[in-house]
Parts: sequence; structure tokens; C-alpha cells
Amino acid sequence: MDENKYDVIIIGAGPGGYVAAIRAGQTGLRTAIIEKKHIGGMCLNWGCIPTKSLLESVKLFRKIQSADKFGIDGIGDLSFNWQNAVKRTKPIIKKLTKGVQYLLKKNGVDIITGAAEIVAADTVSVNNRSLKTDTIIIATGSKPAELTTAKTKVIDIENMLMEAEIPEKIAIIGSGSVAVELCQLFKMMDRDVSLLSGDPKLIPGLDSGIEEYLIGKFKKEKIEIVKEFELRDDGIYCYGKQVKFDMVINASLRKAIIPSNSLNLATENGFIQTNENLETSIPGIYAVGDVNGKNFFAHSASAQGLAVVNKIQGLDTDIDFNKHPINIYTYPEIAQIGKTRETLQKENIAFKMSEFPLSSNGKALAEGETEGFLRILFEEKYGEVLGVQIIASNATDLISEASAFLQIEATVFDVAKTVHAHPTVSEVFMEAGFDAAGEPVHK
Repeated sequence: MDENKYDVIIIGAGPGGYVAAIRAGQTGLRTAIIEKKHIGGMCLNWGCIPTKSLLESVKLFRKIQSADKFGIDGIGDLSFNWQNAVKRTKPIIKKLTKGVQYLLKKNGVDIITGAAEIVAADTVSVNNRSLKTDTIIIATGSKPAELTTAKTKVIDIENMLMEAEIPEKIAIIGSGSVAVELCQLFKMMDRDVSLLSGDPKLIPGLDSGIEEYLIGKFKKEKIEIVKEFELRDDGIYCYGKQVKFDMVINASLRKAIIPSNSLNLATENGFIQTNENLETSIPGIYAVGDVNGKNFFAHSASAQGLAVVNKIQGLDTDIDFNKHPINIYTYPEIAQIGKTRETLQKENIAFKMSEFPLSSNGKALAEGETEGFLRILFEEKYGEVLGVQIIASNATDLISEASAFLQIEATVFDVAKTVHAHPTVSEVFMEAGFDAAGEPVHK
């Protein structure tokens, strides 16, 4: 066996790359994965996992502050210890990244550390070693465009975790789920937070009603949204006036990290262009995850990686981004899947909407987490579920049930007939289903 010949070479070991590599190994393909920095990529090392761990810390901090409402006395003065919260993330990261390394090795995947260069459609160079392959999968991800200003410290999320303390006045530059989550993270630490976002929407693709809720939530929590700002050499200007911030974090919309290549891969808006099968302009080379610009969530990158490996093995897998959830880990959480009202109106699809509030759900009342609702958008004639939006403390978990409904093309009648354990927050699905069918039970 030629040690430099592979069936598939994957560049990038984030959620798109390592999931594809594990799957490829499982199906018997001789596989190599090349990563120049950390197994697990941004998501496991300084993105999804550590930031969600920090969010859980501040959510608990916020909840303990209202412990007296749950009959708990004697809590006393509380303070949030940033360093200890960051310290808590480290064993979580280590466990997950070690687990990924174990699974890669278990499935016979060769892990190569270094910067990859695509020399030809069948050749990748790394560490002065030339590797031959039948298929290349690019999964190198993305990062925010670099922002600089001479008089103000601008840091990225990776470096944010290295900060010894979090100062009082913070600006988050950008839009999207990461920017929004960071705003709430620091606000729940009782910091003065401003979101500097010049983009039309806080989170692209979000239903306008959910966007309006989020804007109202920020207003209520006194998180200022600045739509007009400028980075100048002497600092940051908001609405034409200079504003001083103690820390500025770059969470601007991400740009593709395209590996060095000699093939002139076609790009669109800075991302690698792919067809419906995620194949690039060069046959045999695929691009999954952030690098193709189709979706910026880790679960979508993983789904794309699995789909490409299935394609390589001759199995057609439908890649429907409409069925990939949008998850936002705010407090309460926000989740969405399927079509929005704007999309349905644009496509001239006749639809109706059913909504059920958490304030009428027994489990939510018991938990003291009554802010939010579940909304179902469904086709007017037959009742097929077309979209679901959730605001709830555990919305990012609840959305998986909606994903299953969309996957099997369920109707609101199917949703209503699905028996849910009582008391659970998930009962809101059944309630919204009955409401959509015109027979509300608790409404």
C-alpha cells in the first residue's frame, strides 16, 4: 500500500471536517485529515463549546440572583468570577477534542498536522509531503474580517478567552448569532454593552417577528444597538461622535478561510462556490461548512460533511438547508427551522400561523421560565408544517422535534396527535397543533 495515497483527504478538522472523516473511515475509505491548528476547529476550541459554557455560567448567575423566588434564603452578595468561568471551559474542551481524536483513530483516519496546499485536483501538499487522493473535501471554515483602530483594543473571540478580566464598557462589532450571544453574555455579567451592527438584520435569515422580539429584548435589557459607526485611527465613532470603550470584540460576519491552491477555484462573495452536491468548480473537490457560505452553523457543516461522503460512496443525500435549524443561545434561547413568513409570502404560498405561549405551560411556570412561545407556520389547504419558531429557555433542544416534523412532512394534525409527557415544556407543540387544527385545548 502506498502510504501517500488516499481515497479522500479532508482539509480542516472542525465539525464539517472531522465528522466527514469519521464517516469516510467507517465506510472503508482510506482517509487523511489535515489540520494546521487544533482538532475540533473553532467550534470546539474557542467558539461554540467554550462560549456556550460561559453562557451557562452567566445564566446560572442570573438565576441564583432570583433564588428567593424559589424559596431559597440566605444567598447574600454574589459576584461573577470570569477567570473561574473560563477555567471551567478547559476540561470540557479537552474532553471533547480528545474524544474526536479517539474517534478519528478508531476509524482508521490518519491525522496530519500542518498547512495544506492543493496542488492539483488529486494532489495535496503538506509538510513537504505530496499526497495523492481521489477526492478532496475542503472544510477550513471562516473567520471575521480583521478590524483595527490605532487607539482602541479590538480582539477576536479566541483572544477574548485569554483576558484576565472583563472591563465595564464593552462594544461588540458585528451581527449574527455570535454577536448577539456575546452581548447577552456580558450583559448578564452586569456590564455596559453596545452592539455595533451596520447590517440590515441582527441575524440574517431570522423571521422578522423574532427579529423584532430580539430588538425589544435588547432595549429592555439596555443593550444599545448602534447602526451607524465608524472605526477611525483615533478611535470609534457612533453617530458621528467619538465613544470610548474599554474593550471591543470583533464578531463581524465571517469570511471564508480558503486553503492555498493552484487551481483557481471559483468563488462567490468570498466563499468557495459549490453546486447542489457541494462540489466545487473542480470535479472531485468538495467544500463543506462555513467555507462555502451556505450556512454558518456547526450542525449544518457536519450534515454537509456526511452528505458528501455519502455522495462519494454512491448514495444520494438531499441537502436541504431549509431543514437545518438556526440556534441562538440567548436568554431565553431562540430557535427557528423551515420557512419564515417573509419567505412564504415571497413564494406566494398560502399559509396560516398557530402560536402557544410558555406562560400557559405548567412546566415552564414551575421552572420560572415563562418568557417565550412556540409558533408554527403551516400550509393552508393540507396543514403541512412549513416552519417553526421557538423562544424558550431550552428552545435549541426543542427545535429538534420541529426538525423531525419537517423531515417527514408532517401536518399540524400529526403534531396535535403526538402525545407529550406531562408536565413538559415540549407540550407546547401539541397545544399549537390543536390550535392550528381549530381545536385548542388550553387556549
